[in-house]
Amino acid sequence: MDSARQKMNIDGYLYPQADELTKAVGEAMALQAIPACPGHAILEAPLHGNTIVVRNRTLSGPLRVVTEIEIHTAASEPQHWEEVSPAAKADEGPLGAARRLAQLNIFALLQKITGRTPGPWGILRGVRPTKLAHRFFDQGLAVGDVITRMQDYYGVTGAKAELVADIALRQRSFHLTGDVAKKTVSIYIGIPFCPSRCLYCSFPSNVLPADRGKVEAFLEALELDIKAAAAEIDRYGLTVQTVYIGGGTPTALAADDFERLLTLTRRAFISPLTREFTVEAGRPDTIDDAKISAMQRAGVTRVSVNPQTMQEKTLKLIGRRHSVHDIILVLEKIRSAGNPIINMDIIVGLPGEDEGILADTMDQITGLSPDNLTVHTLAIKKGSLLKSDQEGFDLPGEGAAARMLAIADSCARKQGMVPYYLYRQKYMADNLENVGYALPGRECLYNIQIIDERQTIIGIGPAAATKAVDPGDWRLTSSYMPKDLSTYINHLDKFLDRRRELLARLMES
Repeated sequence: MDSARQKMNIDGYLYPQADELTKAVGEAMALQAIPACPGHAILEAPLHGNTIVVRNRTLSGPLRVVTEIEIHTAASEPQHWEEVSPAAKADEGPLGAARRLAQLNIFALLQKITGRTPGPWGILRGVRPTKLAHRFFDQGLAVGDVITRMQDYYGVTGAKAELVADIALRQRSFHLTGDVAKKTVSIYIGIPFCPSRCLYCSFPSNVLPADRGKVEAFLEALELDIKAAAAEIDRYGLTVQTVYIGGGTPTALAADDFERLLTLTRRAFISPLTREFTVEAGRPDTIDDAKISAMQRAGVTRVSVNPQTMQEKTLKLIGRRHSVHDIILVLEKIRSAGNPIINMDIIVGLPGEDEGILADTMDQITGLSPDNLTVHTLAIKKGSLLKSDQEGFDLPGEGAAARMLAIADSCARKQGMVPYYLYRQKYMADNLENVGYALPGRECLYNIQIIDERQTIIGIGPAAATKAVDPGDWRLTSSYMPKDLSTYINHLDKFLDRRRELLARLMES
């Protein structure tokens, strides 16, 4: 096979069968960013690029899938490729197995045809790969078998399969079971305000309004939301294990409003059995002495300060209104006030940065000695300013983000940290992941619970999700607060009723 054929670009695909594998084929194509062609016969219109036709058929005894790809170009006769999958596993349903095997076939064929490997996660597209590992551990598999299953089932590389298995095994000591699990919850409170919008942000947040009336209307609605959640906790005799105030940037609130929020939260949810109270301080330019004192008085046990980078040039480019010196000063003040656990967030793959710059950021963070470090991979999401003007920024080339992630991993481990949670997002550079690291014994319990989805989490505030988890089979049902701020304020009662009904179905079952 010549190298030109192996490096072919594919401009679109057609799947003429319209069967139960249609969605699976589309998901496999999306990994290589290959769009679907219009549904007409491929040769009815002139070709202006390379187009593929995909066909699948199944073989029985045991189930296997044969995938054929036919490449049509304007300049040559069609080329034919074929891949026969391994056999389905004994514990799989036939439809799920057929979809998985078809995706594995397409994944393998497109690598051969295009010469490109779309990242280390194989055919996995979900946010929470550790949930798969937990499912395998629940079945009694040993660590080595979980790693092999991740590779064989989904085409995950050995390194990522080992990372997922290692994290999942570490997380399992934090999971609760039975009646204790059913009666233990966490709380998330979302504050939808920021001082400004960052270049890469697609979250449902707003620049903090100058109109005091709008802020007051939000706080009044939030107070009703908090009190309604507290009533449900009291009704069912629940224990709040962790509380997490995120956003947005909670510390964007004025000092009096911020203290009001913390006081409400502490009275509603904090008890001697609460193990963790986190505040996303986020932007150093929103943190002052008054807010640090308020966190200390409220009993906040974990504060997250998220510089994203320790480079002045990049901070200005992404829309941050603080300096590297501000980051250092705020961390010193928080630590001096006695808040025991400090987290920092960084993003690899930011515009204008390379491996050397990332290594410098990591050296500076090492000198600050945080207890937790969350390493995000840049995701260029719909709705972000970066997505709307992507070509106007100097983004790292293919493979650079993966090399940066490896540098961050090495530095975190040298500080004595271990990876303790992991999740993925759409549109990530090099199709990678976000990883949280912690010094042993300083893991963020809320982060484990929200990713593993093995604990009920009550969501408060705009865009917050309440996820009710049945510990009998880990089945999850959800209800959501509206993203739009005015809808949240004006129609809160309707959404409180939905949350109340959701919790009643779980707790009274």
